[in-house]
Amino acid sequence: MIVKRLIPGQDLKRALEEVRDKNDLKSGVIICMVGSLDKTVLRMANGDNNIIDGPLEIISATGTIATDGVHIHLAVSDSEGVVTGGHLMNGSPIHTTVELCILTSDKTFKREFDPETGYNELVVKDTQK
Repeated sequence: MIVKRLIPGQDLKRALEEVRDKNDLKSGVIICMVGSLDKTVLRMANGDNNIIDGPLEIISATGTIATDGVHIHLAVSDSEGVVTGGHLMNGSPIHTTVELCILTSDKTFKREFDPETGYNELVVKDTQK
């Protein structure tokens, strides 16, 4: 398991990619993420980006980290307690901290384009092969 504290000003998505790269991570699953953001950019189910100004509390985060991409769904709450969720995009700077726990696997996760969905989707490969 990788446990890491991310610091103020880091872009959350880019920081996750840096953790992956520095740890030579072939596959990871987010099992815990708590902290706060100055703002966030979330892609909604219809494909539109939603920019939410903060400060925001991370309420929930789940997803996978692959050798060539991260796929994180994030729920955040504003100062009124209103919760918004979606697909994490670049442009989400950390406010005070993000505490992160990533479970690793003996498989290799890759993201490959799927013409049916129009997105890069998860492909799981045996590391031994």
